[in-house]
Amino acid sequence: MKLLVSALLLLSGISFLHAQDAITPGTPMPKGDLKVKDVSGILISLNEVKTSGGILVMFSSNTCAYVIRNQQRTRDICLYALEKGIGVVLLNSNDGNRSGGDSFAQMQQYAKSQNFVWKYALDSHSELADALGATRTPECFLFDGNLRLVYHGAIDDNPTNESQVKRKHLKQAIAELVAGKEVSVRESQFIGCTIHRPR
Repeated sequence: MKLLVSALLLLSGISFLHAQDAITPGTPMPKGDLKVKDVSGILISLNEVKTSGGILVMFSSNTCAYVIRNQQRTRDICLYALEKGIGVVLLNSNDGNRSGGDSFAQMQQYAKSQNFVWKYALDSHSELADALGATRTPECFLFDGNLRLVYHGAIDDNPTNESQVKRKHLKQAIAELVAGKEVSVRESQFIGCTIHRPR
């Protein structure tokens, strides 16, 4: 049964991953000046979104089942980051699915329906996903005020079942960061849908 479930997840483009090919904690944020198009229609860069406290970069989409399942958790953690003085941007890097449910127009509708008060931007040609080594949605990268990576991974330890969450990894990392402490868990296992890069 476990083999069948694993096979189905792999076939659907969904799997568990460790942070293997992504940038590692302590790495400076790459491509901070690259301009991406926010759903407002304005071009922004990560350097423009970051604050003195840092920046949360989350790779997301409109269509991923795991993003949809984590919608409330995404809203909660993004609001928490903003409240703590950390810049927030969600990036849609699904360039390979741009004509479908992840079109720019659909991104605008999705952001409105989810009441986003943070940036949601089009990562054209998956440039930022490639630079950070992101592979899935949702996938989170938290940078400190010096723009060095302090946490990479999931929002919490149970993306499939919120009622069974035992540790809120990202919230704890943000709390430790703003308190001036070293982040205790710097990488976590994450689950999500494959980012559809251009062919």
